[in-house]
Parts: sequence; structure tokens; C-alpha cells
Amino acid sequence: MPVFADAKTALRRHLRRLRQNLHPRERQRATRRSNRLLYPLIKRGRRIGVYWAVGSELSLADFIRTAHRRGAQVYLPYIERGRQRLWFTPYRPGQAQERAQKRNPAIPQFAGTRIRAHGLQVLVMPLVGVDGQGRRLGQGGGFYDVTLAHTRGRLQPRRVGAGFACQQVDALPSEPHDMPLNAFVSEAGYARFTMTEGQE
Repeated sequence: MPVFADAKTALRRHLRRLRQNLHPRERQRATRRSNRLLYPLIKRGRRIGVYWAVGSELSLADFIRTAHRRGAQVYLPYIERGRQRLWFTPYRPGQAQERAQKRNPAIPQFAGTRIRAHGLQVLVMPLVGVDGQGRRLGQGGGFYDVTLAHTRGRLQPRRVGAGFACQQVDALPSEPHDMPLNAFVSEAGYARFTMTEGQE
């Protein structure tokens, strides 16, 4: 297990560095194109989970604005103190920050009726890395892993990873409980993965 964990730690460090080193103009172009490639996910009334970009993560600001204009319902993750399983609360552009997460003030927590992941139809997730089989490498906190594990046996949201092309690698270490993505979106395109469970 330590060797496995060390491999993931080294990969995270390497992929974060690649993401952070993107030239500002390249980042801007990649962000604009990636957001546009996500537009087909938007449908009136559809419940879409998104994330609040932190640090060098791909921003979804344009996608979120467009989703609201087109009548979709947008939700952001809500971290319950002492729990790893995420809730999702409704979000509207321009909404004031209502409560900051003490451990990480950069991640806002919004009030509103909370739902679980199986109540979403699409879940757009941040990532550090992704491979050609749809395996996702997250930040290491386990929030999304725990959250998705609770959707097994239920109607699952479409799982879409969003990031930059430099974050895609040939293969990532995996564990039996891992739930792969249905798709990965970057400036290089919308890559679909063959799934054994879930929906696409």
C-alpha cells in the first residue's frame, strides 16, 4: 500500500506542475474551448453538479453562466463537517458567499436544499489526472470516491471529468472500488470511455 500511495503522490505532484506551468494565453484558450465542449450537457431543467475551481484547476465559470441562461439547475458540492460524502446545493451566478469552509476558505459553501449525487443527472468533476480508461486521479481527500461509492445500485449521474489535455496520461494506478468517468473534457476534445456501469 505505501508503494501504491507513493506512486499516486508522485503523479499528483507531476501533473499539478504541468497544469500550473501552462502559459496564461494557452490556459485562457484551453479554458474557453473546454467550457464550450461541455455545452451539449446542458438541457433545460437538468440537474448538473459542478465544482468551484481552486488554484490551477480548469474554471467552469462560462459553463455555469451558460447553463443558467439555458435553464439548467446548477449545484455545487457542500462539505459536511467531519464527513467525506458530499452534498450538493443549488447555485446561481452572483450569489453571495454564505459560509466558507474553515479548512479551505477558497471553497465556498452555499445554503439551500441539499441533495445527494444520485439526485443529479450530470456531475462535472475536477481532477489532477485521468487515463485512457477513464480512471480519475483526484486531490487525495477521497470526497468524490466516497460520494460516488454511495451511488452504486442507484440511478447514477453521468460522470464527466474536466481539465487540461496535459492532465491525461496512458495509465493510472487503480483500486477495485474506483468508479471510472464516463467522459473527460479538455481543450483536446470530449473523450468518451466505455463503461461497465453507470450511464453515458
